[in-house]
Amino acid sequence: MGNILKGGEFLIKEIPANEIFSLEELSEEQKMLRDSAKEFIDREVVPQHDRFEKKDYALTEETMRKLGEMGLLGITVPEEYGGLGMGFVSTMLACDYVSGGNGSLATAYGAHTGIGTLPTLLYGSEELKKKYLPDLATGTKFGAYCLTEPDAGF
Repeated sequence: MGNILKGGEFLIKEIPANEIFSLEELSEEQKMLRDSAKEFIDREVVPQHDRFEKKDYALTEETMRKLGEMGLLGITVPEEYGGLGMGFVSTMLACDYVSGGNGSLATAYGAHTGIGTLPTLLYGSEELKKKYLPDLATGTKFGAYCLTEPDAGF
């Protein structure tokens, strides 16, 4: 692909047609990842929909650990840090199935990969990457996020 887009630039920037991917152009590796994610979600998540929606956090944690064992928490994390070292398209394939399986699980998955792992990968020092990324990529630890709002709360 060409230049890296920043922030929400993808919404307004014109993109040449040859830089757009389609499902027909997936590599064998991407197809395998997609099929594994779909099979897992159909088998482990969809039948448990009500438990997720009733805030069964033990189930969410167990499922997130399984996603980590499958490599689905570390798709974009380089192999040297315990991830799969795959790209954006592969990440979107997994997100498509995780998000479609259950909204509560999708929130946990998105927070872990997008808020917990990605900033460490993009902006962390080498020391922080070595310390945290292997555990985040494999689901042995989970990313967390804390937000303070001065005008909110009591």
